Amino acid sequence: GKLQMLLPLLSGSRSSKTFKPKKNIPEGSHQYELLKHAEATLGSGNLRQAVMLPEGEDLNEWIAVNTVDFFNQINMLYGTITEFCTESSCPVMSAGPRYEYHWADGTNIKKPIKCSAPKYIDYLMTWVQDQLDDETLFPSKIGVPFPKNFMSVAKTILKRLFRVYAHIYHQHFDSVMRLQEEAHLNTSFKHFIFFVQEFSLIDRRELAPLHELIEKLGSKDR
Repeated sequence: GKLQMLLPLLSGSRSSKTFKPKKNIPEGSHQYELLKHAEATLGSGNLRQAVMLPEGEDLNEWIAVNTVDFFNQINMLYGTITEFCTESSCPVMSAGPRYEYHWADGTNIKKPIKCSAPKYIDYLMTWVQDQLDDETLFPSKIGVPFPKNFMSVAKTILKRLFRVYAHIYHQHFDSVMRLQEEAHLNTSFKHFIFFVQEFSLIDRRELAPLHELIEKLGSKDR
């Protein structure tokens, strides 16, 4: 059904190449149940409904589970095109001619540095991975509360993950088409956008590089 369409990454070895190690949600945990719920509702095909907070669930936990899932999805999508995203093809991290990103994480690199897209995305995904692996930020144990700053951390993670989608769409869409991954990319991105819209997680200004695509995805669903 619809879910199979959504997860072509489980078939074919090529598309299961991950750029970074996949982040697993422990089986048998409540978060794992939530992930299964998310996958089941995605299968219904109604993405607007699929992103809504399930009744009686904790918002932080729902955002945590989905953030991990988006990290894994983007990781796989980028993994399929890493060979086309090189120092020479992408000397700067851009999303079209009008948007260029410089990397800073506030701890190791305080002053934004200009770097190639593969370097930038490596920094970005490593940084996200470090946040997801931090038990004080993303507790995997039952009953361990989320920290007060969880929302702002999640927003920063999602804002940065968006940039990887933006780069793929602007600079590598031809490769995505050649690999016949566009349906997979579009579904993943649409799910991501509906999710961040549902909980107002990314500032409109940040979404500007893919504004037209976002409008188009939204209008089909009204």
